Amino acid sequence: MPSDTTVSPSRNGSATRSQSLPDREFKRLAEFIYSECGIKLPPAKKTMLEARLHKRLRILGMDSYSAYCDYLFTQSGMDNELICLIDTVTTNTTEFFREPKHFDILVQKVLPDYLRRHSISEPLRLWSAGCSSGEEPYTLTMVLSEYARQNQGFRFSLLATDISTQVLERAMRATYPEEKLSNVSMEYKKRYMLRGKNRCEGLIRFNQEVRSHISFQRLNFMEEFKFDKPKHIIFCRNVIIYFDRKTQENLLSRFCNSLERGGNLFIGHSESITGMDLPLTPVAPTVYRKI
Repeated sequence: MPSDTTVSPSRNGSATRSQSLPDREFKRLAEFIYSECGIKLPPAKKTMLEARLHKRLRILGMDSYSAYCDYLFTQSGMDNELICLIDTVTTNTTEFFREPKHFDILVQKVLPDYLRRHSISEPLRLWSAGCSSGEEPYTLTMVLSEYARQNQGFRFSLLATDISTQVLERAMRATYPEEKLSNVSMEYKKRYMLRGKNRCEGLIRFNQEVRSHISFQRLNFMEEFKFDKPKHIIFCRNVIIYFDRKTQENLLSRFCNSLERGGNLFIGHSESITGMDLPLTPVAPTVYRKI
């Protein structure tokens, strides 16, 4: 019986595939991705995973998804390919000032409450969890910098984390095409950004003042995490939507453990904590305070 897989050499001598991802290998990968980073891949996501892994097969010169799985689950594969797999399957959709109401609530409610509860000498500790390519932490830093201009002595630091090394590298460059900044006011652009010239024309880079407030770090939510001091504010928006309910509740409980009493958690408008046993009380839609 003829095989349903045809392998042909590519121009660089490596093999290309003309097969689909077998159900057995999809299940194997989906279970591993769920255990490793909490992302649930139902059968409807098989075509998406197949398309995204196609590039990895070409880069590695492999002729089948089975060969890729066999390699991935070796020690060498775990050491060299695991992060590439995670980068391949994670979704990173974001923009500056996404869900803008949150930033109004931050300035009008959350920060004044923080200043009432703390000495002005204690810097605000904020965590952008699932920061993607940096649009959220840079937005937060601009907003907080403006607040500092109006409230003498106010200081802050921001930790930005993501599981994907690729998006973290982009975030740390702090450079974006100008067309991505349509939601940013001209005042903010003049105050916090540098316009590229010559070969960098059409690009904008955040200035040193903004960059100095942010530290970037790779973090997998499925692994243990602990901070020297609890955070005052956590932004984790449009991240837990990719997890099942049990994983969501477990992760949010760990966020609460990393949040000071009276601190605030922001989640995405498409996400909900209804029915979860968490020490949180609502402040505004998708904004909560730890009790």
